[in-house]
Amino acid sequence: MALERVAVIGAGAWGTALAQAAAIAGREVVIVGRDPAVIADINSRHINPTHLGMQQLSPEITAASALPDVDIVILAVPAQASRAALTQFAPGLRGKPVVLTAKGLEHQSLKRQSEILTEIVPDAVPFVLSGPSFAADVAAGRPTAVTLAGDDAEATSDIAAALAGPSFRLYAADDRVGVELAGALKNVYALGCGAVEGAGLGASARSAMIARAFAELTRLVVRMGGSAHTLTGLAGLGDLTLSCTSTQSRNYQTGMALGRGVSPVGIGLAEGVTTAPVAKSLADGLRIDAPLIDAVNLLLGGRATINEIVGGLMSRPLKRED
Repeated sequence: MALERVAVIGAGAWGTALAQAAAIAGREVVIVGRDPAVIADINSRHINPTHLGMQQLSPEITAASALPDVDIVILAVPAQASRAALTQFAPGLRGKPVVLTAKGLEHQSLKRQSEILTEIVPDAVPFVLSGPSFAADVAAGRPTAVTLAGDDAEATSDIAAALAGPSFRLYAADDRVGVELAGALKNVYALGCGAVEGAGLGASARSAMIARAFAELTRLVVRMGGSAHTLTGLAGLGDLTLSCTSTQSRNYQTGMALGRGVSPVGIGLAEGVTTAPVAKSLADGLRIDAPLIDAVNLLLGGRATINEIVGGLMSRPLKRED
């Protein structure tokens, strides 16, 4: 199967960065966007100043408002916008491999991104891309490694090879459920770790939270049908560590603001803010003990400060480490 032509739906920072990676890999790439000014900048000046500053883009990348006939479609819009985008472009997705890159769960339905795709375009072929990666690093050609998960091993390896370049490495995997859940839930934990940092509680407290977040994440993912093995790799531990320690992470930045006492009212740009109540609903429905997810929801709801929350976590009954 020829995998030469790639369309990236979403002209934001992440979509543009993935388009850059695909172009460096030798693919013919078109970015599908909505903003005429962004489209014009990409086509005429080979930059996307609105979302990626003056980072120079490959001249082989073009931009358009309509989805052309391509071999691979990459969806790179925020998780809560996925349904609208998939509905809009559904006719062009039928029978095509669709690489889903949003790290979040749909707020109302609690669905993963691939579940939304299957609902809207049943004959599309879902793949999930996730791992420790920032748009600025990928666009600049800095070494980045991620996971690409799909149901068919050969097809997943083919897609990974088509998108891989000298600085963008994709590891093929078969645990679509685990990769999606890890990518979504790590954003919730990043809010908590950012709050610990913002409150000045120290690196020891943040490290403890990351370790306990990994244990909690493992319980959730395994109960929901994912593999514990997935969590030891790029999509699990790799992405969790990056998001919970780097100020480049929007979720971590948002958590830091909460930890400093900024009101949660009006905070809503980070994916973890929307995913946190969904994660709580999932954990409660499965009767899984998830104290860190509960804590982040308390913080977002303004029902407790980070110091009160950490005090409560520290006073939980002692038990053996799982």
